[in-house]
Amino acid sequence: MQRDEIDPEVRRRAVAAARGREKFDLLLCNGTVVDVGTGELRSGDVGIVGPMIASVHPEGTRSDASEIVDCAGRYVAPGLIDMHVHFESSMLTPGPYTEAVCPRGTTTIFCDPHELANVAGVEGVRYAVDASRGLPVRFIVQAPSCVPPQPGLELSGHDLMGPEIAEMLSWPEVGGLAEVMDMIGVLGDDRRMRDVVAAGLASGKLVSGHAAGLTGSELQAYLASGIDSDHEIFMPGDVLARLRAGLTVELRGMIDPLLPQVVADLAALPELPTHIVACTDDLFALTLLTEGGVDHLLRRLIGYGMPAVRALRLATYNAAYRLGRVDLGLVAAGRRADLIVLSDLEAVRVDEVYSSGVHVAHEGRMLVSCEEGPSVPPLHTVRVASLAPEDFVVRVAPDGSLPPVGTARMRVIDGVINTKWAEIEVEVTLGEVIVPPGHIIQAVVHRHGRIPARPQLALASGWGDEWSGAVATTVSHDTHNLVVFGRDPLSMATAANAVLAADGGVAVAEGGNVLAMIALPIAGILSPLHAGEVAAAQRATQDAAREVGLPAGILTQPLFQCLASTLACLPGPHLTDLGLIDGTTGELVPDLFLV
Repeated sequence: MQRDEIDPEVRRRAVAAARGREKFDLLLCNGTVVDVGTGELRSGDVGIVGPMIASVHPEGTRSDASEIVDCAGRYVAPGLIDMHVHFESSMLTPGPYTEAVCPRGTTTIFCDPHELANVAGVEGVRYAVDASRGLPVRFIVQAPSCVPPQPGLELSGHDLMGPEIAEMLSWPEVGGLAEVMDMIGVLGDDRRMRDVVAAGLASGKLVSGHAAGLTGSELQAYLASGIDSDHEIFMPGDVLARLRAGLTVELRGMIDPLLPQVVADLAALPELPTHIVACTDDLFALTLLTEGGVDHLLRRLIGYGMPAVRALRLATYNAAYRLGRVDLGLVAAGRRADLIVLSDLEAVRVDEVYSSGVHVAHEGRMLVSCEEGPSVPPLHTVRVASLAPEDFVVRVAPDGSLPPVGTARMRVIDGVINTKWAEIEVEVTLGEVIVPPGHIIQAVVHRHGRIPARPQLALASGWGDEWSGAVATTVSHDTHNLVVFGRDPLSMATAANAVLAADGGVAVAEGGNVLAMIALPIAGILSPLHAGEVAAAQRATQDAAREVGLPAGILTQPLFQCLASTLACLPGPHLTDLGLIDGTTGELVPDLFLV
């Protein structure tokens, strides 16, 4: 992958400074260098010229620098690299996202603007590229590979085919093909996916994957297609299985109970594989500000027994190796001066952040502007008229195949994200289904204006027993249609209409009252506000959702369950804007009712 350019004169000065013939611009002295290459902690001073490290030399041997920073008692390490992230999941645009992650040590992200692409197509990706220019966090953008993720099972705002993918891959800012999540298409020799993966391979850039649930021969076949990474770690043993297969594992912390076993499995290996890196995938602004991003994952890995230097290696040296960026990921001469100074290595407590040699953050606060580059955000993307309570009533078949009064047997989506099929006998009155205890109504409404906005309805279980209100959202991975959850049609209509009136967002309602809301007018998924403001709205909305019945679940962000439940690329039953689908077989299910 292409390095960031270094002016020849700067490189000349760096060579001269390393030899002691010119002074450094900046000298970090008296600290302990975290050598993530050898695994050592050793004393040393770091001399910087412009955006690059010119010298790592014995402590106290040089003092000729325009600026000297005493790092006594602290550690100097490479800046953190997040190797798989959808920054849109924070609900922040690139500038505020940088405000959230940079002070905690992240200096590079390998980002997939897949969410923007599903709403706004190639122009959504162009917005991500343009808006991220000039920020103190390096945005290496990927070309979204699956828009929509599962053709025929869902509709997004655009369909991106081979030519559009090849166009994006030709941009210098794009570092590879983003996660190929249409596993059914890849394994089934679908022409669209052949063209998309071929474009990725022809570009010579990275081709990233999404291998949720794949094992055995199917996992081998997925790799044989040319895809070579995966972040979908859902079950014990997933990490080792993927490492042994040869996939680069992008380890995320979304399901925390898996991490202790992951640490134990890695410790039992003779060597730490180079093909395991750290990532965040999908995190709210609230989580980034209160707990952290990559730093939070590293803290947990260390807490579960991974040596601190080894944990840091995942997010630095290994990540740079995966990217093919020999100018990143190590405190060494010739590398980019993306550096962090930590006061506590075990706690990953970051005091100072340097991006290309510039001091950009101090003790959790940005020191420089995070002004975005000139860009055109996608606005007015929610194309749905207001909805009525009657739109959220489940009705029996109008063709007379089921009685208007009595009972009927229905298919049920059992589970939240990891789902399976279930059945239940329901009472029917005047053609309307009485929602049984322990179940809610899930509704999905196409919101991109490509087909009529007719609500698709289903019953779901595993969402808790006591729902007094509803949650509505236009953030619904990955096609970002309008999705509504609840038992009471009035609450569901109230929440849905609040979101529609705001041109996108997440709302919680009880009866006719809106309890909390996040307005997201950019593509229906992003806020123009600063990170702290968005985080406050997320906290209020998540708390309100818990109050009206949303269970905590197994995810670190309970509200995210609502935003990810429609993922058609995952195995099992899900509801999309085209109806009930089976993500395992790749089929639309024609009827809710079993006759």
